[in-house]
Amino acid sequence: MLYLTDSYMKECDSKVVSVLEGNKIVLDRTVFFPRGGGVPCDMGKLVANGNEYPVANVVKENGEIVHCVADAAGLAAGMQAKCVLDWERRNRLMRSHTAAHTLASVLYRQEGVLITGNQIELDKVRFDFNMAQFDAEKLKAQIGKANELLKEGHEVKIYSMKREEAFKIPEVVKLAGALPPAIDVLRIVEIVGVDVQADGGCHVRNTSEVGEIEFLKAENKGKENRRVYFKLRD
Repeated sequence: MLYLTDSYMKECDSKVVSVLEGNKIVLDRTVFFPRGGGVPCDMGKLVANGNEYPVANVVKENGEIVHCVADAAGLAAGMQAKCVLDWERRNRLMRSHTAAHTLASVLYRQEGVLITGNQIELDKVRFDFNMAQFDAEKLKAQIGKANELLKEGHEVKIYSMKREEAFKIPEVVKLAGALPPAIDVLRIVEIVGVDVQADGGCHVRNTSEVGEIEFLKAENKGKENRRVYFKLRD
């Protein structure tokens, strides 16, 4: 899973490990991020034996990254294949992901709220959170604070930390009722001076690459359940 250490790697040479159900390709290594954690998968193509196989979906099944193509005819275990990302899509999603972490940190520090649900899409991001009072103007103000932090150009670092050490950091998990998998070592994404969080997704190297968050709308979804939609301003 090369994306775990380098979110900017756009392609890589791989070997086909297996072809499942006629259209599911497992490779020995990949740059494709699989759908998960409220983040869509990468798309792009596999190039093998002079043919191109568009990748329409990437999922994790039984601990393996599965690349779904329309038809895997001509592909077989042992063959060489090149992974090529749709870079514009990846870049948009990882910018949105870093923006989401920044806003989640502001909401946690300023309002003490936790995220109860999230969905990142190409054109918008949805956050559900447990704020006691519904206040759209206050949400807009917090988005303003997040934008100030993004413009300051904070470095984004990715490293590993033992589980027991990571959990000594109060804000390392901001998803209410959700903890990282029960493993000994966690992958930590740190926006220096802004946020520290256990996370398995792709991020930019510096918040200055993100752009600006634009408020779309806020909804009252019931007792202490609020929802906000935002996007990156083009």
